[in-house]
Amino acid sequence: MFREMTRIRQQLAESECIEILKNEKRGVLSVLGDDGYPYGMPMNHYYCEEDGKLYFHGGKKGHKIDAIRRCGKASFCVYDQGFRQEGEWFLRIRSVIVFGRIELIEDQGKINEISRLLSYKFTSDEKYIAEEIERSGKNTLLFALVPEHITGKLVKES
Repeated sequence: MFREMTRIRQQLAESECIEILKNEKRGVLSVLGDDGYPYGMPMNHYYCEEDGKLYFHGGKKGHKIDAIRRCGKASFCVYDQGFRQEGEWFLRIRSVIVFGRIELIEDQGKINEISRLLSYKFTSDEKYIAEEIERSGKNTLLFALVPEHITGKLVKES
């Protein structure tokens, strides 16, 4: 159902893909938008090792949510900051693409828990996190991308 990579020598191991999903803060979530146009948006995310899902949060209405309700299929692309090997001018960048289906989560306890975990990617200020969850939690929709296929690769920018 999903295509194999063309340049198989550049393929990352599953463990590297998971590492990138856990450590990077942002990626681009793509859904099927209005009139069949792709709709991609930058999103921060939380990868849960326990269930293997990627979690996102946002408002309860808008283009993204309308698209998800129409068709739950999505992809998420994330890439690292890259690195240079000694003597090279170009970056080597690792990227991961996750294909799957989105689940909407309306359980307020789960919304608060994942929002807290996601916040730790940006700050360890417990007071700030608690205040934000108290203030915005009721208006937050949580959704999870349940992976069906994950692939990653290492490319040179040369």
